[in-house]
Amino acid sequence: MTEPVTVMILARAPIPGRAKTRLIPALGPDGAARLQELFIRNTVEKAVMADIGPVVLWVTPDSGHPVFAACSARWNIPLLLQPEGDLGLRMFSALASTPGPALVIGTDCPALMATHLQKCADDLQRNDAVFIPAEDGGYVLAGMRNAHHLLFEDIAWSTPSVMAITRQRLEALDWQWEEPAILWDIDTPHDLTRLSPTDFPASRIVAPGTRSPSKSELS
Repeated sequence: MTEPVTVMILARAPIPGRAKTRLIPALGPDGAARLQELFIRNTVEKAVMADIGPVVLWVTPDSGHPVFAACSARWNIPLLLQPEGDLGLRMFSALASTPGPALVIGTDCPALMATHLQKCADDLQRNDAVFIPAEDGGYVLAGMRNAHHLLFEDIAWSTPSVMAITRQRLEALDWQWEEPAILWDIDTPHDLTRLSPTDFPASRIVAPGTRSPSKSELS
């Protein structure tokens, strides 16, 4: 029997000026926040569709945003508050909160599909860990049967060395792991060209009367 795998989603509230700040030059603060809202809804929907186990939405800076409430109500998932600290601490806290195997993901990887989550859950049945590296040198998914703090401490997050350092630490732990895919995420205005206009149409991101991003910024 396949063991359920919990999906932990780390999400920042889509507040203008505080969400996806590196995209503000292309989308403006309101547009960046609207895109973040779409990312949150899209990620939660895929996690639920994967049907591999419970889904938990770990939120920041608080749980009061209407988007969080809407996701919780629509998909009947709990909201938990992310702890203070760097990304490593927040990921470790989420993974360590459950006694069983778990995956932790963010919301800025539209390329991550329900099928990826299903494959990672399957890999985790027979490995200590599973990761999906990002093209920029980081990773977009981390999963493990038992969270270990060594994999999350003293790492310069959002740098090209993150996955390489993680592999070294996995080897130091003598863990077995899989990397079933390499995906891309959305960090900079240039990355916007990779968004599907069907799933993320510009009309839903940029408000009427504001500057629309050029084709080089958003396809």
